[in-house]
Amino acid sequence: MSEAAFRALAEPRRRDILRLVRDQPRSVNEIAAQFDITQQAVSQHLQVLREAGLVAVRAQGQRRLYVVRPEGLTALREFLAEFWPDSLQRLKRAVESDDG
Repeated sequence: MSEAAFRALAEPRRRDILRLVRDQPRSVNEIAAQFDITQQAVSQHLQVLREAGLVAVRAQGQRRLYVVRPEGLTALREFLAEFWPDSLQRLKRAVESDDG
């Protein structure tokens, strides 16, 4: 489990940024346009998310695009799954087996 990921997600604005880059890569400018904070503040939030392994950066020409790293969320998902009640897990498996 990544303590850095939990710390990163404790900040509501970082969760919002993560949602923005979940569906498509976005530049700092595109992200900053969605918030009432400076581009520099957005860059700092992105740095925290990047250091926590939750976003990746890729170059596209002169732009740097940020995108979610699904593998970065795996440890969080596995940790939270420990709290999923067994009865709900069994129900989930039963429903999923009926979908087949």
